[in-house]
Amino acid sequence: MHQQRVILAYKNFAANRHVSHIGLGVTAMNSAKFLRSAGIDTEVWAVVSAQDLGSRLAAARKENPVSHVVISAPWIATLELATFAAGFPETQFCVNCHSNLGFLQADPNAMRLVREGSDLERQTWNFRIAANNQRLAKWVTNAYGVRSTWLPNLYHLDAASKIGRAPFQGGILRIGAFGATRPLKNFMTAAGAAVQIAAAMRSDVELWMSSGRNEGGGSVMDAIRQMIQGLQYIKLVETGWQTWPQFRQTVRCMHLLLQPSYTETFNVVTADGIAEGVPSVVSEAIEWAPAGWKARVDDVDHIACTGVRLLRDRSAARKGLRALENYNKRALGAWREFLGR
Repeated sequence: MHQQRVILAYKNFAANRHVSHIGLGVTAMNSAKFLRSAGIDTEVWAVVSAQDLGSRLAAARKENPVSHVVISAPWIATLELATFAAGFPETQFCVNCHSNLGFLQADPNAMRLVREGSDLERQTWNFRIAANNQRLAKWVTNAYGVRSTWLPNLYHLDAASKIGRAPFQGGILRIGAFGATRPLKNFMTAAGAAVQIAAAMRSDVELWMSSGRNEGGGSVMDAIRQMIQGLQYIKLVETGWQTWPQFRQTVRCMHLLLQPSYTETFNVVTADGIAEGVPSVVSEAIEWAPAGWKARVDDVDHIACTGVRLLRDRSAARKGLRALENYNKRALGAWREFLGR
């Protein structure tokens, strides 16, 4: 492993500012920190184009060659990927699909690039198509007859993550439902559950939600405002779109998170909550989370009741931390297998 140099590359139009406020950048940095802590030389490259990536690889070859390049999400044209594979024959290239099949419908080119990538894998020794979840990897393998590699997200936990938050004991109850506004995130149902929790617990509730990134969500936020407007016991707090360090501070102030996505692969927000000692109500799509955190995705009452139970469970945060640590162990094994080939 010590002779390898791994690059996690993602597309970022703000690369010249060396800061990423987008999910792929946050995910790449967490994975890099985890891999480095495991003794694997890993860097994150925010690139603006395939040409940018190629230039950086060419420069690195003169001094410190790259052994593996993992490209986050299918966005580079297949012809350019083939050029990389031919031009850097000793470097292993991989495109890692960042979403499960349902979310890939939002990108009109994603499936075409996945299929072309499967064909390219057949034609060369140093390119493969991968997925960050086993469900999609299995589907690609079964559907197209090319074995898709499982390269899961990794989440870096520091010492502060071992400190759990005390359960809610009165005052203003803060509930978070965070992420870009997309229909498949199921935020309308999450907001409905928050309203029911406020009524059931007879507490003043603040529902905190991200805003400023409407990605096909249409009128979702308008509908949520209409649901809550005029109710004395619940207030909607829209946070805007925050940097990740700012977002972690926001999560730290929450008592409960609601992430009942229809389709997911990992869900960084749930992991952020665990790192800050905050439990989440999630759907079955977030497989690695504790079983007791999962609720039926289209059942507002079940989501609300699960949330109330987690608010009263003093061990909820500890169960989440254990689940994430177990997931990280399995995920690191998959990365070691990939890098050891």
